[in-house]
Amino acid sequence: MGADPDCRQPGREDHVFPVRIYYEDTDAGGIVYHAAYLRFAERARTELLRQLGFTNRHIAFAVVDCTVRYHRPARLDDALEVRTRPAGVGGATLLLTQSIWRAGELLVSIRIRIARLGENGRPRRLPAQLRHVFAQLQGDMGGG
Repeated sequence: MGADPDCRQPGREDHVFPVRIYYEDTDAGGIVYHAAYLRFAERARTELLRQLGFTNRHIAFAVVDCTVRYHRPARLDDALEVRTRPAGVGGATLLLTQSIWRAGELLVSIRIRIARLGENGRPRRLPAQLRHVFAQLQGDMGGG
């Protein structure tokens, strides 16, 4: 099976978030539990937004759609990188591709759509500044 084309070897512009695998992330055999990768991806998205000046304190997001492909397992004490790339900006949603790597080897590919939520729990339009920043990042990174 080939790598997901949206998770190709990233360029310098990708947001990179380092992760170390701890015992709590693994099963009894020292292999990373499948849901742990989603936690790592969540942390990476949160840090990307924080780096851009948007925090979860001021803007709430919920996952609308997520596709995960597991290529290879990570193990206890591995040093990983979660790389995030904008892939689309909608009125209330952001589409991102995320990939998890170990020393240049693709382990997991994730395609995720998140929606901004209002106080009533319903989708709410993204702030213009956030839409602009993500559209600009998408263009700079060669996104679709």
